[in-house]
Amino acid sequence: MLNWDDEVASPSKPAAPQAAATPRPDPAPVYAAEPVAASGLLSGGASNRVNAVDKRIINGQTDVNQLVPFKYKWAWEKYLATCANHWMPQEVNMQRDIELWKSPNGLTEDERRLVKRNLGFFVTADSLAANNIVLGTYRQITAPECRQFLLRQAFEEAIHTHAYQYIVESLGLDEGEVFNAYHEIKSIRDKDEFLIPFIDALTNPEFKTGTPATDQQLLKSLIVFACIMEGLFFYVGFVQILALGRQNKMTGAAEQYQYILRDESMHCNFGIDLINTIKLENPHLWTDSFKAELVELFKKAVDLEYAYAEDTMPRGVLGLNAGMFKEYLRFIANRRMQQIGLDPLFPGETNPFPWMSEMIDLKKEKNFFETRVTEYQSGGALSWD
Repeated sequence: MLNWDDEVASPSKPAAPQAAATPRPDPAPVYAAEPVAASGLLSGGASNRVNAVDKRIINGQTDVNQLVPFKYKWAWEKYLATCANHWMPQEVNMQRDIELWKSPNGLTEDERRLVKRNLGFFVTADSLAANNIVLGTYRQITAPECRQFLLRQAFEEAIHTHAYQYIVESLGLDEGEVFNAYHEIKSIRDKDEFLIPFIDALTNPEFKTGTPATDQQLLKSLIVFACIMEGLFFYVGFVQILALGRQNKMTGAAEQYQYILRDESMHCNFGIDLINTIKLENPHLWTDSFKAELVELFKKAVDLEYAYAEDTMPRGVLGLNAGMFKEYLRFIANRRMQQIGLDPLFPGETNPFPWMSEMIDLKKEKNFFETRVTEYQSGGALSWD
């Protein structure tokens, strides 16, 4: 079960992935020219069988096609959990949203701006995340159980893009306007331009890990995507649409956003475990200068997301205002930094939206925004009784 405390509480120490606290020690880093070939075909007999202790998250030399024996059981368990949360956008009824959107008095102009700005960011954000996984991160990870999760995550990013397209189509929005917002709306473009260099670095066909510099480059990209993109850049939008749903507005869109929030929470948690395991296996990468670079990235990210909050809601709406998000973003940034072993940037910040805890855990509400109840988890694991 996902708890809000898993996401944005303020622990005294970063979360540590299970089964990763005691990696096989290396007296000094050993960099191979190449990880095991993608085919993973090895000559010989039983002497070449994979031992779990020999597996590594990056720069591993074991067969990437051989899922077991498991070393990183936390990754496999997270993969199973994401599979249990399967859902599809078209299963959510959008009729009430359509009627509300078409009604001249259904939503205020500020509420309509908020919805369109939200979709303008999200319709391309998950595509960026998927491209980063499929074309970049996946080929650098040499632990097959972690690759298994990344495959599922890439599929879920496709579902999220599908969901936003489904909302745009259902409401009859101008597709050219919404899908080009990441070029045309400054607050959206600035966030994407922050992310794109980290995508380009990993998706370069010539990029490969195996040196301290490239290993740090991969680690930095993982932190940007898990802790900043999925763990920070998505949260203003989530709060806004879910706040609409709490007022019984745009309930179909809000239902889909809740499922997306649940997925992204799991992606973020997996990414943090991946990052912490790489740190444990490669402590030489976690230098003071590298940490200083990360702190600057978090500072920049908070500023960008706050600028987005101001742009999406220049006046108070839904009982929210941009100032509330300054506190919220600082609170989340502190949590993300602590989860990966950095000191918080903004000590003492608190969460102004405690109701978001109910949004992450689907088991806490029987009728989500009074829409129809759909059971998405298999085997009755998701009970709304």
